[in-house]
Order: sequence, then C-alpha cells, then structure tokens
Amino acid sequence: MGTAVIDHQPQFSGRTRNSHDSNGPADNGQKLETDTEAAMSAPPSGSDQDHGPGLRERRLSQLVVLERIPTFLQPSLPWRDRLMHFTFAWYTVTMSTSGIALILAITPKRFRGLSIIGLIVFLFDLLFFLAISLAILARFILYRQTLRRAFTRPAEALFIPTLSLSVAAILSNVSAYGDIFLPESSAAGLAGFLHVAFWAYLGVTFLISVMQYHLLFSVKAERRLTVSAMTPAWILPIFPVMLAGTLAAPCAQGQPAGRAIAVLCAGLAAQGLGILVSIFFYATYLSRLMAYGLPAQRPGMFIAVGPPSFTCAALVAIADQMPRVFASLEAAEGGLSFLGFSGIGAGEADMLAAGIKLTALAAAIFLWGLSFWFFTSAVAAVVAGMPDRRFHLSWWSFVFPNVGFVLASIRIGTAVGSEGILWLCSVMTVLLVVAWAFIGFRCVRAVYRREIVWPGHDEDSS
Repeated sequence: MGTAVIDHQPQFSGRTRNSHDSNGPADNGQKLETDTEAAMSAPPSGSDQDHGPGLRERRLSQLVVLERIPTFLQPSLPWRDRLMHFTFAWYTVTMSTSGIALILAITPKRFRGLSIIGLIVFLFDLLFFLAISLAILARFILYRQTLRRAFTRPAEALFIPTLSLSVAAILSNVSAYGDIFLPESSAAGLAGFLHVAFWAYLGVTFLISVMQYHLLFSVKAERRLTVSAMTPAWILPIFPVMLAGTLAAPCAQGQPAGRAIAVLCAGLAAQGLGILVSIFFYATYLSRLMAYGLPAQRPGMFIAVGPPSFTCAALVAIADQMPRVFASLEAAEGGLSFLGFSGIGAGEADMLAAGIKLTALAAAIFLWGLSFWFFTSAVAAVVAGMPDRRFHLSWWSFVFPNVGFVLASIRIGTAVGSEGILWLCSVMTVLLVVAWAFIGFRCVRAVYRREIVWPGHDEDSS
C-alpha cells in the first residue's frame, strides 16, 4: 500500500483502466493505447532518470500495483486537478433531469401537486445546467489544451451534443410549465420567445452537426472510430437537430397561422433529417452486434430508442396543430392557396387536417414498433449482464432516450383514446423517476469514490 501511494501519478493512474475495457469510458470504438505500451513509451520522470534495463520493469510494476488499489483508496487529488476531467458528458445529467420534468408535466394520470413537483425538478435542472456549464468553462480556462482535445477526440466529442439536447429539453419544459403556471396575459410574450428560440436552436444545431461529423470524418487515423466497437452514441451529433421537430409543436402553439406553418414545416424537415441519418447508423450498429457481440457498457444501447421515439411524438404533436392552423388560414385572405388547395370548399379544411392527423398517427405507430424493439433488446442485454459495472456517465442513457419512448406512448395513447395505454404510460413514468433517482445516487457516489472526474476514468482518457 505504501509503494502505491508514493508511486501514484496522474500519468499512470490515467491509463490503468483502458487495459481492461477496449471500448474506453464512452464505449465508442476509439483506438486506445494499452497500459503496457504507454508505460514503455512514457518519458522518464522523477526518480526514473536512468535508462537501464530495469526501467521498464519498474514502470510495469507501478501500473500493476495501482490497478489493484480501488480509486477510493488511492491518494486524493485537489478538486482543481480533478476539474481537468470534467467533460461534456456531464450534460447527460441535465438532459435526463429535464426529461423527467417534462414527463411529470404531461403524464396523463395525475394527482394534485404533481405539476408543482415537476416544476421543482425543472428548477433544479436549471441549477444543474448552470453549475455544469460553469465547471466546463473553468476547465477550459484552467487547462486550455482540453478545449481542442474535447472537439478532436471522439471519446468526448460524441458527447458535445448533449449540451444542445439539454437546451432542447429546457425549452420543452419552458413551454409545458409556461402553459400550466403563467397567466393568459403572458402567453403572447412566451410565444414570441419560443418562436425566436426555435429558429436560433435549429440554425445553430444544424451547423454544429455538420461541423462535428466533419471533424469525426477527418480526425487522425489513430483516433478514428472503428466499426468493431460502434454504439448508438454515433447518432448523438444529429440528435439535437432531430429534436427541433419535437420542439416545433410547442413552439408553434399560440403563433399566428403564417408563423406556425413555417415552424411546423421546418420541424418536420429537421425530424426527417434526424431519423433518416439515425436509420443509416442503425445498419452499422446491427452489423457490429452480429459480428462482434454486445458492448461492455450496455446502458448506451438505450440511445437507439431515442430517434424513433421522439419522431413518433413529433409527428403526432405536429399533426395536432393542423386543425387550428388550417382554420386560421382558411379564414384569412387567400385561404389555403399557398398549399395548392385553392379550390377547397368551405369547411373542408377540417377534413384536410383530419387526414393529416390520421396519416401522422399511422406513421407514429409504425415507428413505435422500432422503438419498442430497441428498448426490449437493450433491456435484455442489461439483464443478461454488464461486463463493465463501474459507473459511467453513459448510465444516464437509462433515462433520457426512454423519456422519448414514454412521450411517444403518451401521444399515441391520447390520439387513439386508449385508457390502458395511458395507465401504462403512468406506470412507466414512475419507473423512469425511480431509475433517475437511483442513477443520480450512483453518480454522486461515483464522484465521492473517485470513480469519475478522475484521471483515466472519464471520456477524456483517450
């Protein structure tokens, strides 16, 4: 024990984990150095000034001793040093917390005070978002080299979109809780804010997705992602754009008909882009599972549930806005002529809107089956066993993608008027809240026990 304490250095402890988990902390297929190679190639430091034949043996001995000592028994590091390993993956906390708040706002079977509980969760999420943003900003100020590495090393770069996903979830909650708690006099101001926020969000996330995939396509060969360890995390850069479709309906609500139809069409285009790119990745993901088996970090498999789930919810929600929009357009000068329906008779706009709602519902149910299949597959993989049981921030994947699954189920259950589906959604909401609370406990425990925010144990370890 004494030797381990004396020899403990971040450069060694930062590599002790990768030799046992070829997928790395983010399990995204990054090609990593082994501990042995790192120990052999590391430049001499401290007392290792000699280049004799015993140098390599001493380095290997240090690594072996350190690997056997649990992180909570290793010498502590100042929080300033641990802050170097505070990565973008921490936004998975705010994604999941916002998702829980949103589900609490719309879950169908309610009790008195549930909206207050949801609002409290949402306010806590805002505090978490601010704290995480300040911590990451401090990291980049104190350790400037980490800014470039965060964007060019796929292990962390794939989690950068969780920032945008957190913003999308926050905007959804602003709309939901604004409708519940704000007075009618504030409706116009809220609608104006959401209109501006939607277009800004869509433009920024589209550009970021293009830039981030370009960086991943052009990264150095030794850092390039490999198909042998592909996970649904590869979908994350397109995920924020796709959530613009989910935002479209709440942002169009309360808007004039002309603005609303523009928001809904843009949201539908963004949703289509996201689901199609995701489906392209699904082909590689399933091929990887067939050829190489299940990943070591099973929670990340739930990410695949998200794209079809959020698409289901977006299609139904967008279609629900059509009766109001078409009625307003029909009453306006020119009517629906810009849609190619100049000859439509009076009152037939309702029939047209009903047709769109029916088509959207059919498409949503069609995609819901894919969501359920990925959900069941991920559950089966977790129940079968988790080779890597140490806590990672990817554990929050148990929550946020499944928020989309519950949201889609609520939309479909409401559209078809099924009480059974709606009661099932409420049960799923309870289970999701329990999972969120448990993972939150494990996250706090992991920080305390130095399992994360520790050299070599986070997404920056590559």
